[in-house]
Amino acid sequence: MGRSEPGGVAPTRFLGVAAAIVVADQITKRMAVDALSPAYVPHEVLGEWFRLTLVYNPGAAFGLHLGSYSRWIFMVLTVVAVVTMWRLYRASPPDAVWRVRALCSVTGGAFGNFIDRIISPRGVVDFLDVGVGAWRWPTFNLADIAVSTGAILLAIVLWNEEEERVTDAKAVPSTESPTST
Repeated sequence: MGRSEPGGVAPTRFLGVAAAIVVADQITKRMAVDALSPAYVPHEVLGEWFRLTLVYNPGAAFGLHLGSYSRWIFMVLTVVAVVTMWRLYRASPPDAVWRVRALCSVTGGAFGNFIDRIISPRGVVDFLDVGVGAWRWPTFNLADIAVSTGAILLAIVLWNEEEERVTDAKAVPSTESPTST
């Protein structure tokens, strides 16, 4: 009898879900580059609230930039993150379905942006632009959505797992016998 897969998901399926996120991300980015050039020119979709604006982000989320080596630093950090996600997946119990879904999402999104960093020194292609007037959220892409939602879900899942461990530990009866006086 074989070992149960983490979250009931075989490694090929885990990688398949992550790959599907990468493919969707890369397709939408190529479409954005083709349809929205030149960069930094907003195209209104739902008024100024939702626009498509081609932007190249040489840094990380929210415009975090670490100087001339940002591209390489974030590439290394992405590899570390993806390896960590894989190890968390392999360590997941068979009933950890939501944990595995979160890990697939973070892995796929991280790898989608990693590809952009490899392909172009200009940075990651972002194009989803939301906000009102000067109050804009930093422009983002599908990979960013996958990483953010996956990270939030993973944090919730891990927090709930820890809460269950603490509750279970408190529920274990003491093995000490009462002393007589």
